[in-house]
Amino acid sequence: MNERPRNLASAHTSPSPESRGLDFYRSDRSLTALLGLYLPQAELRHMEPHFQRLGRLVGDRLDDLAREADKTPPRLEPRTRAGEDRQAIVKAPAYREMERLAFGELALASLSHRPALGWPRPLSAASKYALTYLFAQSEFGLLCPVNMTDSLTRTIRRFASPELLERYLPGLLAEDADGQLQGAMFMTERFAGSDVGATETRAVPAGDHWLLWGDKWFCSNADAGLALVLARPEGAAPGTAGLGLFLMPRTLPSGEPNRYRIVRLKDKLGTRAMASGEITLEGAAAWLVGDLGQGFKQIAEMVNQSRLSNGVRSAGMMRRAVHEALTVALARRAFGQRLIDLPLVRRQLVKMILPAEAALSVALFTGDCLERADAGEAEAQTLRRILTPLVKLRACRDARKVAGDAMEVRGGNGYIEEWIEPRLLRESHLGSIWEGTSNIVALDVVRAAAKAAAHRALARRLKAMIAIVLDGVVEPLTERLDAAVALVERAGRRDGDARAARQAATGLYHATAAALFAHEAERLGDPIRFDLARLVLAHKLSPRDPLGGSDPQDEAAADRVIDALAGARVAA
Repeated sequence: MNERPRNLASAHTSPSPESRGLDFYRSDRSLTALLGLYLPQAELRHMEPHFQRLGRLVGDRLDDLAREADKTPPRLEPRTRAGEDRQAIVKAPAYREMERLAFGELALASLSHRPALGWPRPLSAASKYALTYLFAQSEFGLLCPVNMTDSLTRTIRRFASPELLERYLPGLLAEDADGQLQGAMFMTERFAGSDVGATETRAVPAGDHWLLWGDKWFCSNADAGLALVLARPEGAAPGTAGLGLFLMPRTLPSGEPNRYRIVRLKDKLGTRAMASGEITLEGAAAWLVGDLGQGFKQIAEMVNQSRLSNGVRSAGMMRRAVHEALTVALARRAFGQRLIDLPLVRRQLVKMILPAEAALSVALFTGDCLERADAGEAEAQTLRRILTPLVKLRACRDARKVAGDAMEVRGGNGYIEEWIEPRLLRESHLGSIWEGTSNIVALDVVRAAAKAAAHRALARRLKAMIAIVLDGVVEPLTERLDAAVALVERAGRRDGDARAARQAATGLYHATAAALFAHEAERLGDPIRFDLARLVLAHKLSPRDPLGGSDPQDEAAADRVIDALAGARVAA
């Protein structure tokens, strides 16, 4: 093993070192470098104080609030003390304070739609997702209502009538968190699940609006001011083709409560502080959004935004897990050595770092494609179609293992709820379930390949990006990228191997990450990102003898990566 600089040692040793007080922005060498590639310099200069403030809150007040809110789940009060049937949800004061930070001070739900944080126009995707990535390192669940409000706003701005926008857009974009309308998406039903075409909720016309009847089984942010609801108009065709999309307010324009009941709240493994419930629609008034019969295609806009948000949040949780593991490894000693100097600990660390780095790079690239697609770029529209399920699939699955490894690095204390590792582990599992399980999103990857040749468009784009790279990694990377594209194509054919869908999507994700690492290395002049590309090639994309032992070149690359991240951690 290479000799490592001794200045990585911490002056303080502890049986369970803490990351409290760490600046989670400044200590993240990858985030600070990549934002220089994705943000215009003027916007980056403006946003850096906001990133730094949030980075400090992550290791301080936001962490305290998230831990307190997790211990105090919301409760449903079906009636007021006067006997009125209002189904009020009582939330922890700590959760309310996090809402004021996220919806108010940081404007996370509206900064894509209006000037915010002192910037004279809506902020770029990179700014929004950088803030999301940092916030998720303390609190994952609240970002569900934040994202759904943002995504609902985006969806109705694209499809709803001017009358609906005039009525509800000001509330969605309000600057005061206490007065802001929050959004939700009520899709899931008991017997439909991922098969949205089996939706049974009925929509009955009633003049200028519709009445909705049915049960929605999993409604996160259950008391949101506005919800987008899928329902089938009476007499409409079966399957997704017969579904309409409806905007359902919690409070009617008359000021009366709408006709639906929150039956109960879910007792969840994670995201305990955020209220998810079951809802019965009893003739609830709602307004049609867009074209009748196009509801599924229209709500896909919201689903895709939520999938990308899940990927970004999972990337943030992985980064927090890496921070915690490095904190312990740098400060704790065992068997006469620092943990970070022990070979097996280093092996475990690099297995955490690789997926965390991949998720950040792919998520920022996907966000950039989303922004370019919104500007009308045809290639970016195709790329977004395949990148969104890719990052949802792998980042969310990887977060589960990375969180578990962080718990193990801390040891016994990592299993105790006073530390963040148990909450990271619990919350990391939800990303793989929300907005489509791993099987569903893998099938969406191969479907995007079959219908739009999106896999080939992605390969062309990545090859153009690494064409400028002067490093030996390019040739083997190009070959592995072609192999991944070929497997995706086989999995997507009608006579192909559908069972290979997840393997194919995973391979394309890793090839994408490696190509982005090489491109970033060249643009930034950062050899560590070349090391990341080589490690992805060796560990994720190339055949290996499981009994062949370690490769000295791979181990040297891993050492350089670990020491670079540890050095940034200590310097912060």
